[in-house]
Amino acid sequence: MTSGATSRYRKSIWGARVMLEVRDLHSGYGEAHVVRGVSLDVGSGEVVAVLGRNGMGKTTVIRSIMGLTPPQIRSGSIKWRGESLIGLRPHDIAARKIAIVPQGRRLFPSLTVTEHLTMLKSARARTGWTVERVFGIFPRLAARRHHRGGQLSGGERGMLAVGRALMIDPQLILMDEPSEGLAPVMVQHLEEIVLDLKREGLSILLVEQTSIVRSPSPTASISWRPGRSCIRATPRRWRSRPISCFNALACNKDWRAVRMS
Repeated sequence: MTSGATSRYRKSIWGARVMLEVRDLHSGYGEAHVVRGVSLDVGSGEVVAVLGRNGMGKTTVIRSIMGLTPPQIRSGSIKWRGESLIGLRPHDIAARKIAIVPQGRRLFPSLTVTEHLTMLKSARARTGWTVERVFGIFPRLAARRHHRGGQLSGGERGMLAVGRALMIDPQLILMDEPSEGLAPVMVQHLEEIVLDLKREGLSILLVEQTSIVRSPSPTASISWRPGRSCIRATPRRWRSRPISCFNALACNKDWRAVRMS
């Protein structure tokens, strides 16, 4: 990264240096204009959760950032550490240390846990994220290391999808509904893992349907209309006055983003 790009870093309103910057993003599928003017920031070492029901364009935002098609980006900007990502292919974006945990996990049923983790990095690797380091945060995967993807439970598949993403030594992880289909106890475990990764210094953009605003960990939040950003406020305000926050902006309870610390 050149010094010019570095010099364009700015601080988010929460004080962290902005790493991912999305501005006035418009994207969609054919004639369907799904995302209309979305803007968001993810700072260094921050976790931002975008929450809302199905059909709000959450996955479209994630796919647009990752360079996956469809959707097609119509206008707007997506910058990573000052560099535009628009027009780059997904593997080029991944090479910039951006990983994705896709909706539905997208595992290979015939590959073992270890084979999934060593697809992108040798099992002999000793730097960054290694197989043993992933097993350290997911002990259940260590016990299932020889099981195939199709033999894992929903919770184990979710752990493996996150572990696979970690193997590229990411600086940013895009998580698209990682709690989908999980039992409540596994969702709580997932929240703990996300916070552990945050403490490791990773930035995370987390898309979910379920609300974690009541969690003690968030420190700031963003409210969105379907596909449109509305307001930024502290989670304390969301928890104490959620209706007034939405009514003040005439927003539906469709999109929210929570910053966790």
